[in-house]
Amino acid sequence: MRRTVRSITTALALGFALYFAARAIWWIEQPTAPLFMVGAIAIYLAAILTAVLASPTGEVRMPIGAVVLALLAGAAVPLLVSLALQPPMRSAPFATWYIGATGLLAVVCIVRRSPLAGWSILAILIVAASLSLGIGQAFTLGLVGSITWVVVAQLLVLFWDRAVRDTERLADIQRAVSAWHATQLVRQRERRVRAQRALAIAGPVLTRTVAAHGELTEQERLDARLAEGTLRDELRGASLLNDAVRRAISDARLRGIVVTVFEEGGLDGTEESRLNEIRDELAAVLSRARSNRVIIRAGRDEHIAVTIVGRAAGGAHDDDAVDLWHEIRRVAE
Repeated sequence: MRRTVRSITTALALGFALYFAARAIWWIEQPTAPLFMVGAIAIYLAAILTAVLASPTGEVRMPIGAVVLALLAGAAVPLLVSLALQPPMRSAPFATWYIGATGLLAVVCIVRRSPLAGWSILAILIVAASLSLGIGQAFTLGLVGSITWVVVAQLLVLFWDRAVRDTERLADIQRAVSAWHATQLVRQRERRVRAQRALAIAGPVLTRTVAAHGELTEQERLDARLAEGTLRDELRGASLLNDAVRRAISDARLRGIVVTVFEEGGLDGTEESRLNEIRDELAAVLSRARSNRVIIRAGRDEHIAVTIVGRAAGGAHDDDAVDLWHEIRRVAE
């Protein structure tokens, strides 16, 4: 779209530039100094072609060299045309070509994102045409059109830039919505996996409980407690769990250890490779635990990802009863 608009505007600018050059050459009367007229035409064509076509990096903004050449042409062309003609001839149709031509040069500068140069060229044109023709006659012979072109070009550039910014903002919003939607799909899949895991864990226990009308053997009661603990782990600390951690927790409970898992968002944003290392270290620590109660917590500490605390029996209010304290750092040392 941008390439198409640029091609159209380039073609229009070149077409108008050639029109004004042809109009300047079509002399009705011989100029007093024809070389000045020819020089004005040559300088104008060089400036307008450079302003329109100069784009070494494909950017819209004009190179500084093209801006300088446009400013020089904006000052030189009206002066050379005035010097080439006697005062009575300066209002002839072929003699006022520079008014529209210089106005077009100012428009090109504005469209090429050099508004200061464009408005400067327009100001120079107004002063030069007023001195050469008189301000009233200058406005009658085309100065109003040049001013209108420049104003309209500036407004179109402002509206276009705003439309581009709005489009980019909408694209950012759309990307954010897509990312949010993808996140929700991932969470839905995670919830389905957790639900399936919960059914696989609790389903057999519930089936046996219903079939036995609540009268369970000691082994079945143990299986029920293990299933309950496993379900709590899946709900409270899914990010901490993998197969090795689940086995380590299950083995610890079979040894009579009460294991509690809390995952408070402390692992959010952790890279998957580091997360796997944290889980493996957690499984290794649990496999060696001999405490009566083990608490696993993944908090939002800046440096510590997971803390494992083990307490001995009867030491609920005694700091000396802590017989296991292990911290897993967020970043591997």
